[in-house]
Amino acid sequence: MSGGETGVEPDVRVLVVDDQRLIRDGIASLLSVRAGIAVVGTAVDGRDAVAKAVELRPDVVLMDVRMPEVDGVEAVAVLRGRAPECRVVMLTTFDDEEYVVQALRAGASGYLLKDLPAEELAQAVRLAHAGVTQLDSSVARRLTAALPDPGVRAAPPGPAVALSPREIDILRLVAHGHTNREIAARLFLSEGTVKNHVSRILSRLALRDRTQAAVRARDLGLL
Repeated sequence: MSGGETGVEPDVRVLVVDDQRLIRDGIASLLSVRAGIAVVGTAVDGRDAVAKAVELRPDVVLMDVRMPEVDGVEAVAVLRGRAPECRVVMLTTFDDEEYVVQALRAGASGYLLKDLPAEELAQAVRLAHAGVTQLDSSVARRLTAALPDPGVRAAPPGPAVALSPREIDILRLVAHGHTNREIAARLFLSEGTVKNHVSRILSRLALRDRTQAAVRARDLGLL
């Protein structure tokens, strides 16, 4: 039964995109029986995904990465302009850090692997709809492992970045996965001060969250 029919929160509308029919239909079937989720359609590649998303206006798009014609990363970038209200979560078998970086840079709201349990996938859909960026734990470990040691300091970014030296230090530590409390201890600051710095960094660089901050720090040569 739809959430809207019960007077509670409406169902999260989901579009499933995968070039393999068995996987595509399987994911759609698994999600369609979960409370609070409505699968509104499926798509066979990135081009089809963009057309279906514009037509159906789903809340969340589950997108495979490697597909013929138009791949998932290209589709995410197009959807940012054509259907910016959609949250796109990459759902794939590939955990290569380059795919992760490319997908997040294109605007994906998460990167998950297909071997997660059905209920975790359903919860991931709900979290994506709520605006929470998610990385599969193994993906996060590979991404962190690919980053250089935090003790090796690169040259600061150019003036266009408009960050203070303190903010650059904090951005580096955020990119290496440190919490606000850990950053505060390392830099001898209060946790509240670090929180304020992080908020300003995200605002100045037009970033949604700490995951995007890590990708931007890598792009800026800070790591």
